[in-house]
Amino acid sequence: MISISKVEQAKSVSKSEMVVIGQFDGQKPSNLDLDNNLKDKITKALKIEDFKGQKNKSLLVYGSGSIKRVLIYGLGKKKDYNSSLARNISAKLFKQLTKYKLTCYSVMGQSFSLDEESILSSFVEGAVLSSYQFLEFKSDKKKKAFSIKKLELIGDYSKNIISKSFILSASVCYSRDLGNLPANVLTPEYFSKESKKLSKGKNFKIKVIDVKQFEKLGLNSFYGVARGSRKPAKMIIVEYKGNPKSKYKLGLIGKGLTFDTGGISIKPSPRMDEMKFDMCGGATVMGLLRAVSLLKPKTNIVFAVGATENMPDGDAQRPGDIVRAYNGKTIEVLNTDAEGRLVLADVLSYVDKNYKPSEMIDFATLTGAVLVALGNRASGIMGNNEKLL
Repeated sequence: MISISKVEQAKSVSKSEMVVIGQFDGQKPSNLDLDNNLKDKITKALKIEDFKGQKNKSLLVYGSGSIKRVLIYGLGKKKDYNSSLARNISAKLFKQLTKYKLTCYSVMGQSFSLDEESILSSFVEGAVLSSYQFLEFKSDKKKKAFSIKKLELIGDYSKNIISKSFILSASVCYSRDLGNLPANVLTPEYFSKESKKLSKGKNFKIKVIDVKQFEKLGLNSFYGVARGSRKPAKMIIVEYKGNPKSKYKLGLIGKGLTFDTGGISIKPSPRMDEMKFDMCGGATVMGLLRAVSLLKPKTNIVFAVGATENMPDGDAQRPGDIVRAYNGKTIEVLNTDAEGRLVLADVLSYVDKNYKPSEMIDFATLTGAVLVALGNRASGIMGNNEKLL
């Protein structure tokens, strides 16, 4: 993953492998604080290529002296430029520069409007998120890895904003890592161990409930799903008290199905390998836990993950079984592939009763139908509180 730092202009420009300058459509590139010879080259290249700064278009100019290359990158119309677009441009820029086998590139921050805090945050996020790679199981990691290791932002920008944006983005990458791990590695026990690593700070308190305790505690809805797996299920709860004086408490709950075969109501075999992603709600909560452990916000949070497999073992739950959930409600299980709502019914009820959060947000991969409805451009969200939504 790429590292990001801010540097003085003169120091960076004298050593940079690639200097990137943003140009808005119809405007001249700003802040060309370069030597006159290089300025002349850029001016001539812009005229010859009739480059106007169109969005995501670019113009490469070979440098002189210690600067090897300068890339003029089109930002589109200035009136349309915002934090979302800055994130997207930063990501595309990183991908484009990988073909030059650079180890580091420098960005003239003011030309990308990085003096605006929201733009700066988004630009950092775009670079970090686009630099993500999952190489854990590659035979030759070095050959597969991106050569770019560093981005230098030229200008006097807030280290706190850069650091916070980096931590949030790196935590997203951590969630991606968890999602990409195969089910024979990422088990409920793996979830449990990672939770313990992330919650070592003084404001944290962790509780892991093993499957052996489920029936005794009345977590029968969760237990019904867990019965078919040889990998012991876990309910993981982490309390974070960043503001003990406040009564407010946010509940973050994640579905952690480390593999979902559908159980007795087994899924079709094509693309069943993708059911390792059925724990991505739990991975999201773990990413949030990682970010909180580093950023230490002054608020109170309860993190909870229901982690198990859904397998068709001889002891597995059957279609037609009736279970009594933690809140006392009885549930007739007509399809064992509806396991997510069974797990979450107990986790949500347990957190609500025992921790009394002010608000709860539940992250889950409950149905592929949301992709039919919304594609990959939006996430589905439902709730009973418009302000929270």
